Amino acid sequence: MKKSYEDNIARLKTELGEGESFDIVVRPLRVMGKKAALICIDGFAKDDILTEVMEFLLLLRREIIGASIHKTLLTKGIPYIETNTEQQIEKVLQAVLSGAIILIVDGCDEAFIIDARTYPAREPAEPDVERVVRGSRDGFTETLVFNTALLRRRIRDNRLRIKLFTVGQRSKTDVCVCYLQDICNPDLVNTISERINNINIDGIPMAEKSVEEFIVGGSNWNPYPRVRYTERPDVAATHLFEGHVIIIVDTSPSVMIAPVTYFHHVQHAEEYRQEPLIGLYIRWIRFAAIISSMIVTPLWLLFASSPELLPESLNFIGPKEVGKVPLLLQFIIAEISIDLLRMAAIHTPSPMTTALGVIAALLIGQIAVDIGLLTPEVILYTAVVAVGQYCTPSYELAMANRLIRLFLLLTTGFFKLPGLIIGAVLVFLSLVTTKSFGVPYLWPLLPFNTRALKSILIRSPVTMQNMRPEALKPLDKSRQPGSKERSR
Repeated sequence: MKKSYEDNIARLKTELGEGESFDIVVRPLRVMGKKAALICIDGFAKDDILTEVMEFLLLLRREIIGASIHKTLLTKGIPYIETNTEQQIEKVLQAVLSGAIILIVDGCDEAFIIDARTYPAREPAEPDVERVVRGSRDGFTETLVFNTALLRRRIRDNRLRIKLFTVGQRSKTDVCVCYLQDICNPDLVNTISERINNINIDGIPMAEKSVEEFIVGGSNWNPYPRVRYTERPDVAATHLFEGHVIIIVDTSPSVMIAPVTYFHHVQHAEEYRQEPLIGLYIRWIRFAAIISSMIVTPLWLLFASSPELLPESLNFIGPKEVGKVPLLLQFIIAEISIDLLRMAAIHTPSPMTTALGVIAALLIGQIAVDIGLLTPEVILYTAVVAVGQYCTPSYELAMANRLIRLFLLLTTGFFKLPGLIIGAVLVFLSLVTTKSFGVPYLWPLLPFNTRALKSILIRSPVTMQNMRPEALKPLDKSRQPGSKERSR
């Protein structure tokens, strides 16, 4: 910035495209007898704050100018708490493009940044994907400051740190890294912060997913999610207390939890909103559904194509008549049909979803059986695995399990029992070699940890959840005073 008002206003008008873009607002005025201008973007600035600032500025007199113009304005002229000054023109441009109000005054080589921005935003509402019967109904929104406030409401700890980064040379998207300073491993925080700082791209309009692909490391072709997404502030806060890092990207209602293991994706908030015994029952039902979503159709295909593997008591498994279409191809058709219906349901207007269900059940399913395209058993077991997939709390893990199921179907269909065994081994090896920010993906199964594995298999009472996960290497391992002694 220069001291000349004309130079500064000409530079800012040129850079912002004033006159070409209708939403760039430049309001000239006189402050203490000097030329000045307020610059903002229409739709981001709060009208009431802008009006009040203008009233105070117009009431200032030249006689109150002290040794410095900017000190006078900061102490006497701008009635707003979030105000600072900036000399670098690039940062001034970034501030106004982010929604702040800029004040430039003749004779001052610093611009005044009044952070009175407001974004188009919706109110926090319960996430559709992570609904609970009992529990809070608020959820993250697309506005970053709303999301950090939802975390602050649940963690009133002065050691909660929220570091701000800017990503994208053109989009300049705000990204926050949240962690508890005295719990989270500083090496983990430094690793994530460094990877975010090293992101070099023009913009991230896809928000959190683009950031994830830059920071997770390893192959991006791995189907297993190496971060967990959540839209629930209570889930995010719980992971902060365990020693995880939360990554929030502006314009996205989903926050990332890192690092995570496979077992983080199979737990749901509903289990902790019920009595421990009921939560245990829900968890095991969910485990059974997740396992069935991967192996039911490959196992049935194996037994249907190799009935000699079945004992006599189970010889009813398998179709009596296969039909003209091979069973493997029937399953592929059924799997693709489920995906088509899922995509159609997403894009179908709500009043028409009932009609879509009728079309899927009667016109497609029933007729496919009647003409011999699909056998009833194929439709039955495809429906079973579809239910298991929708019971998976993590949408990303459910989609990964779908690909695994298709892979096992193909290996079983072509090579029968050896194919199923080899396919299962390859999937297991893929899980073993996967890591999330250095944490083994199958921990606490591999490497084996009795206490942690017990906490996954059994939904224990909160009074017994006294130690943080060792895999995260937290600075403070105990969650309850005296828990170390009780855990021995």
